[in-house]
Amino acid sequence: MEAGLTAALSRAPDAPIAVLETDEKYIPAMIKATRPQVVVLLNLSRDQMDRAAEIWLLARRWREALAAAPDCLVVANADDPLIAWAAAAAGRATWVAAGQRWREDSWCCPNCGAHLQRDEDDWSCRECGLRRPPVSWMLYEDEVIDPTGRSTPLELALPGRANRSNAVVALAVAEAFGVHVKQALTEIRTVTSVAGRYTQVSRRGTDIRLLLAKNPAGWLEALDVLAPPPVPVLLAVNAQGPDGRDTSWLWDVDYRRLRGRTVLVGGERKLDLAVRLEADEVPFRLVNDIDEAIDAAKAPTLEVLANYTAFQAYRTALGRVQ
Repeated sequence: MEAGLTAALSRAPDAPIAVLETDEKYIPAMIKATRPQVVVLLNLSRDQMDRAAEIWLLARRWREALAAAPDCLVVANADDPLIAWAAAAAGRATWVAAGQRWREDSWCCPNCGAHLQRDEDDWSCRECGLRRPPVSWMLYEDEVIDPTGRSTPLELALPGRANRSNAVVALAVAEAFGVHVKQALTEIRTVTSVAGRYTQVSRRGTDIRLLLAKNPAGWLEALDVLAPPPVPVLLAVNAQGPDGRDTSWLWDVDYRRLRGRTVLVGGERKLDLAVRLEADEVPFRLVNDIDEAIDAAKAPTLEVLANYTAFQAYRTALGRVQ
C-alpha cells in the first residue's frame, strides 16, 4: 500500500530502478505518483472486497489510470478478460498467455456485460466484439514460448502452474529492460521461496512446508500443489485487517479434494472454516497452534496452507523462516 511503498523507496533513494508490488486498490494512485515505465498485470479476482471494492470497479479504475499514462508499457495476462480490458487502454502493451484457471469472476464481458464465449483460454464477446488480444509470449506446459517462437524449458524450483505463469510474465518484463530469456531464467530458477512461501522447515521431527493462499483463486492453485495423500494438511484462516474481515469467500473454494486425508483446522476463524469443510463432508480436527497440529498429524511431513496473517503467525512460530 502507499505507506509501505513510500517506506521501501525511502530506504534506497538513489536506486536507479524500483520494483514495487502494489495492492490492487492503490494501482491508480501509484501510476499517477510514480509515472512507471512498466506496469505488470497478472490477474484480477475477488479479494478483500470489504476493503478493496468490487473487482469490475477496480478494473475500470485501472483502465482510466492507464489511459492517462500513454508512455507506460503494460505487460498483461491476455487470458484474464478483466486484465485485458483494463490494459487495452494503455498506449503500449505486451500480451502474455499466462492462463486463467479461476474464472468465476470473469464469465461476463467487462465492456458490455454480455456472457463471454470461451474456448479453453480463448475468449470473446459476441455483443461488443471484445476479444482476447493476440499474444507474443506464451506458457505451454513447462515451457515458455517467446516472441520469436523459440521454446525454452522453465525448470523452476517453485511448484505449480501459478508460478510458471508468473515466470513467463517476469520474462516478458525482463525483455522490456533488455534482459535475455536465458539470462533471466538463470536467476529465476534459483528462487526456492518467496517471503516464506514454499519454505520447508523441520520442527519436532516433522518436515513442514508453508503455503499461502488469500482468496479463492489462490486456494485453487495452492490445493493443486499439496503433497498427495496421506500427507496431512493444516488449514488456517484469520480475518484481520490485512486479510479482510469477510470470510464468506470460503464458500467459493472447493474443499472436496481434501477428502480421504488428515485435515487439521486452525487460525482465529477456524470455526468458519470448520463449517465450510463440514458442508463439503471433509472430516477435520481443530487445533490451536502449530505444535498441537504436529502432535495431531503424527506424520513425518505436514503441509500448512494459510491466509495472510495466519501464515505470518505460523512463520513467526517456526522462527520467521525465509
